[in-house]
Amino acid sequence: MPAKSFLSLEQKEKLQKTLRESQCPHVRERVLIILLMDDGKTYHEISQFLGIAYRTVAYWAIHGDPDNLESFIDKRNQGNFKKVTDEYINLLLAVIEKNPEELGYEFGRWTAARLASYLEKETGICLSGSQVRRILQKKKYVYLWAKYSLEDKQNPVLREAFKEKLQEYIKISIFKPNSCQIWFWDEAGFSLRVIRRKQWSKKGTRRKVAGQRRRGRVNVMGGLRYTDKKRLAYFIEKGNAITFYEQMVSLNEFVLSEWVIEGNQADKFVQLGPKIIVILDNASFHKKKEILAQIEKQMPNIRLEFLPPYSPDYNLMELVWHSAKEYIANKLFESVEQLKFLLDKLLNQGELIIKWRRKIKNKGNSVYAI
Repeated sequence: MPAKSFLSLEQKEKLQKTLRESQCPHVRERVLIILLMDDGKTYHEISQFLGIAYRTVAYWAIHGDPDNLESFIDKRNQGNFKKVTDEYINLLLAVIEKNPEELGYEFGRWTAARLASYLEKETGICLSGSQVRRILQKKKYVYLWAKYSLEDKQNPVLREAFKEKLQEYIKISIFKPNSCQIWFWDEAGFSLRVIRRKQWSKKGTRRKVAGQRRRGRVNVMGGLRYTDKKRLAYFIEKGNAITFYEQMVSLNEFVLSEWVIEGNQADKFVQLGPKIIVILDNASFHKKKEILAQIEKQMPNIRLEFLPPYSPDYNLMELVWHSAKEYIANKLFESVEQLKFLLDKLLNQGELIIKWRRKIKNKGNSVYAI
């Protein structure tokens, strides 16, 4: 470490001028390290005073040259893409203009993470998705949502009435959980070919996405309990009235088993057990008269409450599907079995982390009513 007052007057004036005029906070910090050293401060004192690492002080004490102000610019940070070659960038820009199907993939859009995985196979250069994203942004690419809204199809009067009823159910389920449970119910399909409206495209243009899902699909039907966010997800062949009835039986049996485990008698479930409020959409097989009659007769604890038309934002299960699809959107699957295995871990084994108050931009109304 240099002795105190090692700088010449000319060196000190240059450094002080750079400290005043430089637009780069890193350069000002490195210049200040040298000036504090000239004032007799130790590495440790400078580290404590500036709130930076001891090793950072030691590095610039050696590499910062008072006679060469360019030395205070960290050459290691220039470019941000040290591993990237011109060939890599040219291939990236060529691939992003292609439909993934042209390259043998079953998903419908490129994400930065998928591009990084594909280009690593092709070039051997391993980058993160965020690095690829920065390259694309530097090349004037943006990641856009297509415009989508349901508001023109909704009935505000029906929505407000349903919202009030739902809020009353929620109050009861919170204060009297033994007498009422709210389950949001829905069906969803997950495909190897994930169709999403958000795509990389040149600024000022929007790419069109074909809505094709020809093969590699996993269908799921399930529900979410409001109070504890308990999830039930069943893999099904196809969403129809029979399957819906079978899953209502499964839901009823699940709540009954919890009731018995708590020390209650199974034969008292209908009279004393909780009412199961199931919030679901208006799919035709949900409203088949024979099925509704069977549910009412055989499972009197279950009460179906249908959403107002075009109101998926009132169904909290939509957020579960959205979060799961968002998670798998960056994954490359070689088979349906791989997709199904991951979905089971996410939906049934609790590995899917959900931000419950977030917005879903492709569901029309973006804010949930609950």
